[in-house]
Amino acid sequence: MGDTLAGLDATAQAELVRSGEATPLELVEAAIGRIERLDPGLNAVIHPLFEKARAVAAGSGPAEGPFRGVPFLVKDAVCHTAGDPYHLGMRFLKERGHVARFDTELARRFRAAGFVFVGKTNTPELAMSATTEPLAYGASHNPWNLDHSTGGSSGGSAAAVAAGLAPVAHANDMGGSIRVPASYCGLVGLKPTRARGTLAPDFGEFWGPLTHEHVLTRSVRDCAGVLDAIAGAGVGDPYTAPPPARPFGREVGTEPGELRIGFTTGTAVAQADPEVAQAVEDVARLLEELGHRVGEAHLAPLDRPEVGPWIAAAIARDLDRWSAALCEPIGQDDVEPMNWMLAEAGRAMSAVDYVAASEKAHAWSRELQQWWAAEGDILVTPTSVVLPPRLGELAPEVPVPRLLAAMGRATSFTMPFDVTGQPAVSLPLCSSRSGLPIGIQLVAPYGREDLLFRLAAQLESAQPWASRRPPLHA
Repeated sequence: MGDTLAGLDATAQAELVRSGEATPLELVEAAIGRIERLDPGLNAVIHPLFEKARAVAAGSGPAEGPFRGVPFLVKDAVCHTAGDPYHLGMRFLKERGHVARFDTELARRFRAAGFVFVGKTNTPELAMSATTEPLAYGASHNPWNLDHSTGGSSGGSAAAVAAGLAPVAHANDMGGSIRVPASYCGLVGLKPTRARGTLAPDFGEFWGPLTHEHVLTRSVRDCAGVLDAIAGAGVGDPYTAPPPARPFGREVGTEPGELRIGFTTGTAVAQADPEVAQAVEDVARLLEELGHRVGEAHLAPLDRPEVGPWIAAAIARDLDRWSAALCEPIGQDDVEPMNWMLAEAGRAMSAVDYVAASEKAHAWSRELQQWWAAEGDILVTPTSVVLPPRLGELAPEVPVPRLLAAMGRATSFTMPFDVTGQPAVSLPLCSSRSGLPIGIQLVAPYGREDLLFRLAAQLESAQPWASRRPPLHA
């Protein structure tokens, strides 16, 4: 069977197991073979878990979930797995050989869905970058062009799925870290509604309200099916997202009806590159042809973005937490320059400053969401206003002011919806003249992933992407 599996999404691979046409071990061995053969050119999988995967697939077998036997990759950030390396892109943790003691609840749910973990993927230090080029593990390479970035912070996962190493991989999003890699690598990347899943048992919130967990996939149906498998509150969660009316998988293929759709190609602080802007306009015309009411939209709050106080404070807390956990202080030489600068800014913030800045961000969020309350159902934007940058342009060695400005531009349309908590998906609908992917973002009202899945599936049918493969692909 071998590489014929590489072109199948997770749903199709799971069906092979259910029908008896393939065993979990055959799927796992094929994925291991692809990783061994192709990952040296990608640097996506930094912690192979091959023997564990073989033992699960050949022994008592994976759980009897909807994705039984399907190979799966776990991003080395936030979601950790018992007995496996957990380094968060940090030299400090790598040098000390840190290993996670237990599964997070999300990891447990992935296992319960039937996935078999075959490895862990590369991520920037502390998952804090729009590229994946950590000093600890080196750069991940984009399979569409190895000289270009995969995006970040889920760049290892994105490269692996785009190249066919595995059909699906874990990802998370605090400022665009699911959607930017999806855009740069030609994948489906949904940031669900805030608290659609759980951060148990480690956290109620992580980086304030910004952290959203999910996966990167090649198909809309995989994206919906995995969300059905992992959604729901954990015990003791401080809050949870509104429950869906029915399983998300049932929205795929359901007609969305006539939607009010606004589109924009830039803001006062971040105009899209010409090819990116043209891609958004092309998709807007396609949506009009599909029967939707489409018009250009201007959302004034996007012209004055509000990040909130959470990132700087969270980086400072992350360093303090790891110092305490390993009983060893983390110094400036242990941390990449940008993260050290952010940590120092976080430490300089008073509790009163933090609360005041949070109040300001929440007020901005409420103002931004008025557009969905009064004017539209879906907003269409570039996922990133820039094409995938060349490796090195956002590397940790770049002077911090220049690096922060470039990252802010790359995430100008993703970060706002981590602040608001709205669901947003990047779809691989377009390409540049040079063949690099261009992702288009759809943003729905809070709690309305159902709208996104209906519209995303309609677009997937109207302008299919499944047959497009990067030059480096299994």
